[in-house]
Amino acid sequence: MTVLPETASTHVDVLIVGAGLSGIGAAWHLQDKQPGRSYAILEARGASGGTWDLFRYPGIRSDSDLSTFAYAFKPWTGEKAIADGPEILEYIRRTASENGIDEHIRYGHKVVAADWSSEEARWTVTAERADTGETVTLTCGWLFCASGYYDYDQGFSPSFPGAEDFAGQTIHPQHWPEDLEVEGKRIVVIGSGATAVTLIPALAARGAQVTMLQRSPSYIMSLPSRDVIADKLRAWFGDARGHELTRRKNIFQQRKLYSFCQKHPTLARRIIRKLTEKQLPAHIDVDTHFKPKYGPWDQRLCAVPNGDLFRALRAGTADIVTDAIQTFTPAGVRLQSGTELPADIIVTATGLNLKLFGGVQATVDGEAVNPADCLAFRGMMLSGMPNFAFAIGYTNSSWTLKVDLVCEHLCRLLAHMDAARTDTVVPVHDDPSAPTRPLMDFGAGYVQRALDQLPKQGADAPWHLAMDYREDVEHLRNQPLEHTALAFERRAARDLAVAA
Repeated sequence: MTVLPETASTHVDVLIVGAGLSGIGAAWHLQDKQPGRSYAILEARGASGGTWDLFRYPGIRSDSDLSTFAYAFKPWTGEKAIADGPEILEYIRRTASENGIDEHIRYGHKVVAADWSSEEARWTVTAERADTGETVTLTCGWLFCASGYYDYDQGFSPSFPGAEDFAGQTIHPQHWPEDLEVEGKRIVVIGSGATAVTLIPALAARGAQVTMLQRSPSYIMSLPSRDVIADKLRAWFGDARGHELTRRKNIFQQRKLYSFCQKHPTLARRIIRKLTEKQLPAHIDVDTHFKPKYGPWDQRLCAVPNGDLFRALRAGTADIVTDAIQTFTPAGVRLQSGTELPADIIVTATGLNLKLFGGVQATVDGEAVNPADCLAFRGMMLSGMPNFAFAIGYTNSSWTLKVDLVCEHLCRLLAHMDAARTDTVVPVHDDPSAPTRPLMDFGAGYVQRALDQLPKQGADAPWHLAMDYREDVEHLRNQPLEHTALAFERRAARDLAVAA
């Protein structure tokens, strides 16, 4: 791990937490739209890339098309529309290197606390250094949290009866061993989400005999790994214009698909079922293994490029079982039905743990902030927290679409405050009777397990987290920055009051 040396400055205008997809994007927008403003990025790990550096399991890839998952400002030119993890990681790091962003990253700095002083109009941020264990402090005018929303230290793995009796290896995908040999091994993958459907064909291609063990099914859709229209648009108009046109096309398609599934769930179920049935071998029953209990897009749809999961099932290198686990045994897994699945390796693709804002403990003028007591303003700020913004992407579309809009809006807000000679802005929600719900109104397990930790959102804008790109374009890009729920403070007025 490389830990960059401390710079001479311990104060920056904007401090970004996290050097992943969101943090690198935020830095680019600041450099592009606020070039005179200083910033630094604190990254807890020893390398940039966030999710795409952390996860190393076979087949790791995006579950969104790269024309929308890539930044708006940097065209995706790779061959694959659904790209592999190493390609995405290289894209993120190339963006940082080409724009000098990596020179602003301090690796091995885990932010543990952030304290706001209204009198000084700044945050004091405490970070632990990975190389020495010492704590360092920096101050900033704005704190931008780009650390995502899950725990990088530990994935979610439920307690399985008999787990200690299993004689083979048990692995969580978040901690995949680099030297693991799978050829000729019998592998049971527990799970039915995006990680499981990615792992299974990749392991089968490496010579393993894989069984997908799910308690309940998920919606799985086959998508082409290449976007021929995107290829043609880039050839005709060049990378930049072709990227822009492809993004527009894919945003439109994503919105229409999501809207159709929400408005017509019964018809959507039938269509997905028919498409799935056509790709299955005769011995696998579609209604047993591919008929979820929830509606389409109540949870995220799993994408499989070129139907690779279905191809592995047809080839007989993978199988699928839908049942509950009774216990692990020395030789594998015994199911409630009495069937025993033999295994050399068990992979618990059972999900993630949510850790909002990287677990940073925040205070405002000495008072501890509980995020669960806050409401989200425009899906990027929290009530009662001055000069604080965060990036949480879409759950029903590409993450980066939302991040780009949030970063644009933050830069507009900074410019507005400069013009108005203000140094502090805080969202104020003063209607305790207003109805609220959790910030992420989503059926995924990692969200449901952490509802009590999440901030709240209201029923209407600006107090809700929109999951619609067009709505966010209107609110974050087009609407005026001033709002009755935003309290701005003028530094000059405070200085005069102190002088008097």
